[in-house]
Amino acid sequence: MKKQIQPSISAPVRDLLIQTARDAAANAYCPYSRYPVGAAVLTMDGQIYSGCNVENISYGLSMCAERTALFKAVGDGCRTFAALAVAGGDKRPASPCGACRQVLAELCPPTLPVFITRLKKGGGVTSTTLGELLPLSFSSLA
Repeated sequence: MKKQIQPSISAPVRDLLIQTARDAAANAYCPYSRYPVGAAVLTMDGQIYSGCNVENISYGLSMCAERTALFKAVGDGCRTFAALAVAGGDKRPASPCGACRQVLAELCPPTLPVFITRLKKGGGVTSTTLGELLPLSFSSLA
């Protein structure tokens, strides 16, 4: 089993990831749900990639913010990730969907820190890990 040690994420880095996710949500294309979501992924070498949700009238062809950010990073050759932030929702923060959790499990270790928050500041941040979001995952890293 290949082990990947995750760095501790400082509060300023966490806050930068969250703000980057919030900023990315402003670019969301969500005419059907009217539910913008942004995500930001931090690579182990310190790069940040952001993404937003992009909807399609054929709902199955829509893409979530988390996968958009991850796929942009992978497209640039990144393969190791240090943290993820997701910003969405007004009253209750948006948590990664099942498809995003499975894609995360393919590309990231269960120890990956995940920060979940609302679009607007305030209301706090839920700090969790990928392993807590998707226990007993089907993964190539297992």
